[in-house]
Order: sequence, then structure tokens, then C-alpha cells
Amino acid sequence: MNLLTQARATAGRIEAKTPAHRDRAVDGLRALALLAVPTGHWLLGGFTLDSDGALRNASPLSAFGGLAPASWVLQMLGIFFLVGGYASVLSFRRRAGSTGAWLKGRTARLGRPVLGVTAVWALAAPVLYLCGVPEVTLRTGATLVIQPLWFVGVYVAVTALTPYCVRAAHRLGGWAAAPLLASVALVDFLRYGPFADSVPSWLALVNILPGWLFAYQLGVSWGEGRIGRRGAWLLLAGGGALFAVLLVVFHYPASMVGVPGEARTNSHPPSLLVLALASAQSGAAILLRDRLARLLARPALWAPVVVINLCAMTILCWHQTAMLAAAVPGSFVGELAGLTTAPDSLGWIVARLAWMPVFGALLVGIARYARRFEQPWTKVSAVRRTVAGLLAASFAVFALGLA
Repeated sequence: MNLLTQARATAGRIEAKTPAHRDRAVDGLRALALLAVPTGHWLLGGFTLDSDGALRNASPLSAFGGLAPASWVLQMLGIFFLVGGYASVLSFRRRAGSTGAWLKGRTARLGRPVLGVTAVWALAAPVLYLCGVPEVTLRTGATLVIQPLWFVGVYVAVTALTPYCVRAAHRLGGWAAAPLLASVALVDFLRYGPFADSVPSWLALVNILPGWLFAYQLGVSWGEGRIGRRGAWLLLAGGGALFAVLLVVFHYPASMVGVPGEARTNSHPPSLLVLALASAQSGAAILLRDRLARLLARPALWAPVVVINLCAMTILCWHQTAMLAAAVPGSFVGELAGLTTAPDSLGWIVARLAWMPVFGALLVGIARYARRFEQPWTKVSAVRRTVAGLLAASFAVFALGLA
């Protein structure tokens, strides 16, 4: 049996097991947002080799500001939170036990893969050091591994607010997200307006919760049937207009991700520009839902979506490890175009595109083993869980530069 025949047979089995009520469009949007994370990190993140042969982080955005629009496409966390809110409200309705039990189950499902990747890295780092990997390289790698994991903590926090989001959706419909937008706008005004010099730097942290809760609340309102096509058009047009005004009139940074050396960033914590993009993306997603559902009725397109969703947390937690699995050995070879050379030329961009399938293949190989961390740890003893927690904590201390 050739590969094409095997793929068709697998797609057929997945199609046969898919319940008729499954919302394929929502799963498709989640898969798209998930794939945008490794694609963005692999494409917009690079390395340089120092004089000792150690890897240091670098970004092509420092040399190519014209690449910033690529971050508008690849920054799809707004879609992820939108779909998360939609799926959470459906799950919340179907819960068999208490709200606390429901939240505990969802938190455990998110936490296991995070605990797994950090514990493995805590064990691997000393071994790699003994094998000759420089400490600077290990710190660079640790920073990259822990970088996307902040998302899990934020996601748990907004998930815990699901009951309140449902009540807000019942009262205000799609407008329930408006106060969150206003809150972020106020903080941005204080940070960047005429009083910026007298505002403490910690005020920016206030934007973290409302900034990411905005799209989640939209998803909850959508799941409750309170946002239709008219509301979606308003989100798309209003978000797009606000995005343009913030860029052209108020000179927000064009990149949706942090650029080394730049004083301002849009994502950490989220600025009003992030919410404008999330609004436009959410409106477009809602409008395209029916068309996407029809497209994913084809088994050949539906099967990859199912696989990606089943490996969601594995992709999120391990995609940086896949890139490092190529870059760390490459650093011993020397300067490899697109991998360990400075991301400051068009040639680097072309070479990095050629490395992307390699990173993808490494991620698939890692996922075959790492996906077990997504399964319930029913056979894992309390002692092993405690050890894993201590290892994860020690890695976090190392990655955050506290040790």
C-alpha cells in the first residue's frame, strides 16, 4: 500500500469517526491559529553565533522592518482566544459536575504538557552542558522554550472567568467585549500620552488580562448566539479602521511581535493594536465560518485538522525545541545559512524558508513521544508528579535568568 492510499484510508477512518454535530469550522480555525505559532516563531526568530560558538537570539525584523506585515498574518492569538471562548462555553454548558470540577479538568489538560516539556528540559540541560553545549546556548534555548508558555497561564486565567463571560454575553451580547477594549485604550493613553513620564512602568501589566480576555469574550458571545453576520461585519470594519488609525495617526509599532532594540512592543503586554487586529480577525472568522465548514467536509482536508487539534498543546510546547534540535548541532558545525547566521539579509530569509520543513519534520518526530504528556496521568504516582513539578520549577528559574 503506497503512502497516498494509506493517507486516503486514514482520512476515511477519521471521517467515519467524526460526530455529525462536530463544528468543523471552529476546529479548522483553531488548527490555523495553532500552526501560525510555530510558523511565526520559526520565520521571525533567528540566531547568531558569538565568538565562543554559542547561540544568541536575533530577529530578522531588526534588519527588515518591511517584514512587519507578516506578523499581522502570523499573529493569530486573537483567533485562538475567540475559538477558545466559543469552545469553552459549549463545554461549560455540557459539564456534568460543578463549575470548579469543570475548571480543574481543563486546567489539568493544559498543565500536563507544560509540566512535561519543562521537566524534560530540566533533565536535558545538564546533560547537554556536559556534552559541550555552551551555557549561553542553553540559556538562549531555555528562553525560547519558555517563551510561548506564558500563553497557557493567561489562557487558564481567562477560562476561569467563563461563567462571568457567559453572564456578560447574556446581558450585553457582542458589546460585552467593549469595556475590555476601553480599558486597554485607557492604559495605552496613560502609557503613551502626554502624561507618560509620570506613569509607572508596571501600569502596562494591567493590559494583560483585558487584552487577551477581549477575543475570548467575543468567542463566548459568539457561542451564545449573540454575534451574527451584522456584528461580524462591525468587528471586521471597526477593527480594521482602528488598526489603520493606530498605525498611521498614533504611530504604534508596525510589528505585532517584539523587535530587539525597540522601546515599544505590541504584544507584551497587549496594546490596543493587538485588540484591533483581534477584532478584525474575529469578524472575518465568523463571516467565513459556513464556507470553511463546507470546505472541511472533504475528508482529505478534515483529517489534518483533527490531527493538529489532537496535538495542540504538543505543538505549542515543543515547536521551539524542534528548531533548537537543528540549531544546537548546527552551532558546532559553524555558520549555516538561515540557521546560525545573522538574520540580516534576503539570503537568510530564503535559507530560513528552506529550513522550515526540517523544523516541521523534527517536530513531528518529537511529537510522537511528547504527545503522551497530553494524556491523563492516571498511572503517574504522586511522587513522580512532585518530582516533575520540582524539575519544571528549576527549569523556569534557569530560563527566567534567576539562577
